[in-house]
Parts: sequence; structure tokens; C-alpha cells
Amino acid sequence: MNAGIVNGGSMRVLITVDAVGGVWQYGLDLARGLAARGVEPVLALLGPTPDPHQLAEAREIPGVHLVETGLPLDWLCDQAAPVRAAAEAVARLAGDLGVHLVQLNMPTLAGAARFEMPVVAVTHGCVSTWWEAAKDEPLDSQYAWHRDLMRAGLIAADRLVAPTASYAATIARHYALDETPRVVHNGRAPLPAALHTPRGQQPPSNDVLTVGRLWDRVKRADLLDRVASRLNVPFAAAGAAIGPHGETITLDHLSVLGQLDAEQLGERLSSRPIFVSAASFEPFGLAVLEAAGAGCALVLSDIPGFRELWDGAALFVGGDDEAPYVEAIESLLASPSLRQDLGAAARTRAARYSPQASADAMLAIYSDLLESREGSGRAAA
Repeated sequence: MNAGIVNGGSMRVLITVDAVGGVWQYGLDLARGLAARGVEPVLALLGPTPDPHQLAEAREIPGVHLVETGLPLDWLCDQAAPVRAAAEAVARLAGDLGVHLVQLNMPTLAGAARFEMPVVAVTHGCVSTWWEAAKDEPLDSQYAWHRDLMRAGLIAADRLVAPTASYAATIARHYALDETPRVVHNGRAPLPAALHTPRGQQPPSNDVLTVGRLWDRVKRADLLDRVASRLNVPFAAAGAAIGPHGETITLDHLSVLGQLDAEQLGERLSSRPIFVSAASFEPFGLAVLEAAGAGCALVLSDIPGFRELWDGAALFVGGDDEAPYVEAIESLLASPSLRQDLGAAARTRAARYSPQASADAMLAIYSDLLESREGSGRAAA
């Protein structure tokens, strides 16, 4: 490795992304931040094809290259073989493109193929830790292959990263790792439409909003549907109600908006509704960050990750009953000053979690890893 790469030269990094969850936006924001620092990011797309708005956003980022691989996501596979084949294809792609480092946002790939360059694995969630949070039972044996590939990948990677300290600890415990992943908080800039509309200068609207994969049981949309039934104000839910495996949920009281693009979501957030997340499992929560960046008052489930990120800038609700959520929301509706103070606190806190801060932290990890590899190479020589 040429020392100039980490001393002002051009570093080329391959980053895997997918368009099913928050990894897509994470990857775009990270690539944008890295490109601003002179890095050449290559986004290797796995899984289903993004929608036209997503593709347009990716292709408009200066200095960023998008490669549509057609390779599958691990959690959409039913056995290890396709994941191993995908890992080998990504390793070949990285070699063909001459990248200096690979960031795998799907850690199962790290141990399923031989990469010629250093590998950083970032864990945003996995089947096994999701299962632990979603179900009061051991992991189904049909997914044991995924747990095994995940542990192998976590061990094989040169560096491990998680978006919160709480999830890093969960990963280290769950997979019996010798070393806890490093923590780099995700970053997200405020959505432009949430900041530059006339409504942003007006008092917040008397409505409530949640955003996420509504079909995913850990988001607890069923709980929020019961909350909506007890409120006298509109409660809207943005996100997919049907999952990639055909998972569905029936919501009788939430006003389901469907999947919103960034501009549509920004328009919604511009009126600063009360934002609620009742998630029982959330390694980070980009939707919460987007709402906070718009100045929305936050009502969040009392889970370690949310406490880590938002303590002092949100109302926290514990348990599985709808009554405390109703009480928290109604307390904000009844007290404009409390709502204003919480919204301002959320916006101030959100400024900590900027895309550039996240990109700079990841770049420091890249540089440290490349320098370590160079040092090892010189010592061996």
C-alpha cells in the first residue's frame, strides 16, 4: 500500500449498500461526506432495485460511483450458499476496481470470501439480534446458518463498527466477541423541505407522526395503532406495511401514508408534528434523527439506544401498554412551552449526528487501518 493514500492521496473505498432499510440513506450520506474529503466512494448495491427517487439521489452525488450488482441480501436468503457467492462476487469486484479498502454493511460477507484489501464491517442489525428482541424464544434453527456466517464475518473483519454503544455491546455479547465494536454514530443532515418552508416558522401542528417499516414487529406499529385509537388528534404512519417476505400488518386507527421519499417526508416534518417511535429494537434510528433535525418533539420507547442518543431531549415511555404513550403525547399537546423546549432540544442534539462527523470518524478508522497494514508490510519486508 502506498503511504500517499493516507497522507493526502486518493483513497478508493467500496461500500456495500441496500435499499430495503436505513442502510441506503446511511450509505449515501457517508459517501457524500467521504467524497467531500477527497475519497473515491464506490457504492455496491445489493438486494432489490431502489426506486427512481433513490437512484436519482445516488447518481447526483459528485464523485460517487454506483454499481448495481444484482446480488442478494443475506436476510432475504434461506441458506448460506447465495451469501457466500455474493461475498466472492463483491471480493472480485473490489479487486477489479482496485479499491484500497472495503466497508461491508452486511458483515456476513466478511468471513465468506477472501478479500485482498482491508475490510471494515459495520453492523446495523442482524437476524439473530432482531430475533432476540422480537420473539421470546431461541433463534429458529433454519436461521442458524445466518448466525454462523455473521459471527465468522465479525471475527474475520479487520475493524468492527456499530452505530451506538448499546448495540455494540449487544453484538459483542450475542456473538461472544473478544473485542467490542467501535462506535460511530450515524449522521443525517436535516431534510431541506423540513427547514425551508413557511410552515417551519409557524407553531407546530396538532398531529402525531411515526416513520418506519410498519410490517416489522419490533417497530410495534400495532401498539401505536392502539395509541391512535385513544387520541383526539390525527396520528399518521409513514413506511411500508408489507415486508419483503410478504409480512403484513392491519392498522385500523393510524393513517397510513405509505413510503415517502425525502422531499415528501421533509414536507411532513416541516409542520413539526409530535414524533413517536415505540421500537423495541433499534440499533440507531435514522427516522428519529430526521424528525429531531426538523425540531419535532420526540416521544420514544425507553430502550438503551434511544437513551444513549436522546436522553434529555425526548420523553421516554417504558412498557408495552398504550396508556403511557397516550399520556406523553397529550402532555405535549397540552403544553406548547414543553413541546417547544423538547423540539429545540431535539434539534440541538441532532446537530451532533451530522453526516460529516460520521464520515470523518469512518475516515479515521480507514486511515488507521491502512497505516497499520503498511506498518505490518514494512516490518515483514
